[in-house]
Amino acid sequence: MKRPKLKKASKRMTCHKRYKIQKKVREHHRKLRKEAKKRGRMKPRKDPGVPNSAPFKEALLREAELRKQRLEELKQQQKLDRQKEQEKKRKLEANPGVTPSNLEPVKEEFGRCKAKKTKSIKQSPKKLYCQELKKVIEASDVLLEVLDARDPLGCRCPQVEEAIVQGGQKKLVLVLNKSDLVPKENLENWLNYLKKELPTVVFKASTKLKDKGKMTKVRKKRAPFKSEVCVGKEGLWKLLGSFQETYSKAVQVGVIGFPNVGKSSIINSLKQEQICNVGVSMGLTRSMQVVPLDKQITVLDSPSFIVSPANSATALALRSPASIEAVKAVEAASAILSQADTRQVVLRFTIPDFKNSLEFFTSLAQRRGLQRKGGGPNVEGAAKLLWSEWTGASLGYYCHPPTSWAPPPHFTEGIITDMNRGFNLEELEKNNARSIQAIRGPRLASSILFQSSGLTNGIIEETDIAEELPEERKREQQDCKDTGRGGESSAEGAAEKSSDESLAEEAWEALPGESQAVEQHAQSHILDAMAEEEDDAYDFSADYI
Repeated sequence: MKRPKLKKASKRMTCHKRYKIQKKVREHHRKLRKEAKKRGRMKPRKDPGVPNSAPFKEALLREAELRKQRLEELKQQQKLDRQKEQEKKRKLEANPGVTPSNLEPVKEEFGRCKAKKTKSIKQSPKKLYCQELKKVIEASDVLLEVLDARDPLGCRCPQVEEAIVQGGQKKLVLVLNKSDLVPKENLENWLNYLKKELPTVVFKASTKLKDKGKMTKVRKKRAPFKSEVCVGKEGLWKLLGSFQETYSKAVQVGVIGFPNVGKSSIINSLKQEQICNVGVSMGLTRSMQVVPLDKQITVLDSPSFIVSPANSATALALRSPASIEAVKAVEAASAILSQADTRQVVLRFTIPDFKNSLEFFTSLAQRRGLQRKGGGPNVEGAAKLLWSEWTGASLGYYCHPPTSWAPPPHFTEGIITDMNRGFNLEELEKNNARSIQAIRGPRLASSILFQSSGLTNGIIEETDIAEELPEERKREQQDCKDTGRGGESSAEGAAEKSSDESLAEEAWEALPGESQAVEQHAQSHILDAMAEEEDDAYDFSADYI
């Protein structure tokens, strides 16, 4: 008898094969569990429910059941509403000759849905930053403007200081953070310059703190690291305590400043816990955070100032958070390099003398071993390295204060006296002298002299922030412009391309012999590829004799 043809292939297999598959599956699951354990992700615990010994168990179960019923009813109502909207849409599509009077309720519903959608759309991060900053300024009695001691004048924002003065009876205090990265003489000069306007505190935040809620083992007879020591904490505590005594009620202290000046690090140092997020990247704090120091003093952490695009290229490179602004690494690093002393930069990075920024980045990439895929020096990587070191808390550079002091336009003599009233300035001066003695700063010869670009303008009002178009719309507009120009655009593009090529050739000619050798090596690769293409195009039957 002929065997009937099976419709589907049989899934039967030998026991050896099945056991082998099961073994592989077990090994895979074991590997996943091991990786999850390393990452610290444990299995979610099952809900044990309400124990029998708990009081009012029946009432709790009844409430849970009622809550579940309400959620089901709400889902059912939403489902019915969606069905009604779909029916209305179908009727409109089926009857195109509907009068405008019948369309009015549909338009109203459509408008409501549209309003809901617009509310749900996220605002731009810059506008959210401005809103949160205004909240902190309005809620604070004392505001600590954190300045980077390497460039204190460049970290001051006249627009924010003016808004604080206009806000009423609010006090402004300057905090010179990262004081260990500048020479002591320069730090004393800046302290003498700034204390003529506002109370100034010398500070050095601690970078290594225990995480909140985690237990750490206490080791005896252990010398603390340099980065673990916090300097200036006692002076700031006493300053805030003296103001709270004169104020005779609980005070709120807002911490403000440009990105990467160490606002969150100062709060963590005062609290001696890792409460606020800190890191190398800029713009980590995105909303107001309330941190109670004690029963009478509460600290408010704020997002950073928004830099105005009207500032110089150096100010934009140093003060713009990478998460908000699309910073081009080569342009930003070139702007920073133009303001630094060339001789000291050469000594600090141990590279040969350079004529332009491109030559410096090439030498730095060769020195640090940064290479592209083809083998040439990674110029962009070297620029990012310089930019991250300059904005981070490791590179020591300093600026000279202005030779003559003059009060800024938003401060008058009456405002300066009001700002100093309520603080014990004599005790603050003694504490600052102790802090300067405790700080072990770098030598003047090992630091890089930097030319400050002056006060950095910021944006406070949301209306001053320009609306940013999505990338797709930008590309479409650019394409429309290019098509509208027609042949002119292509000619201009060719001219620009030729000019760019000529500039690139001049730049590469200015580079040392190693970079030219790398370029010749790349050209040889291109010639080899062309030769291979010619070999592939050879027709054996036609050309062979």
